[in-house]
Amino acid sequence: MNASRTILLRQAMGETIRDLRMRAHRTLRDVSADGQISLGYLSEIERGQKEASSEVLAGIADALSVTSGELMLEVAERMLAYESDAVVPLGARLAA
Repeated sequence: MNASRTILLRQAMGETIRDLRMRAHRTLRDVSADGQISLGYLSEIERGQKEASSEVLAGIADALSVTSGELMLEVAERMLAYESDAVVPLGARLAA
């Protein structure tokens, strides 16, 4: 796998949460208050520095008016987009 196209789950999660928050025109303070998460912790999650528990992610999703499933789907799509050039088609693998 091409290391330059690898993204950690916590990084994809953080980027996705930040994107959802920005699209909703919400501040970190708004989401942290509504999700009952400390402002500093939410900031670290968004920057990909901390991994959030499922309970924290549920609170963030609720504060952003999305389901946990929708959040996870967006994270998965982001990871696939990062990794798409690292996937070697089966035909190319067999030819090697």
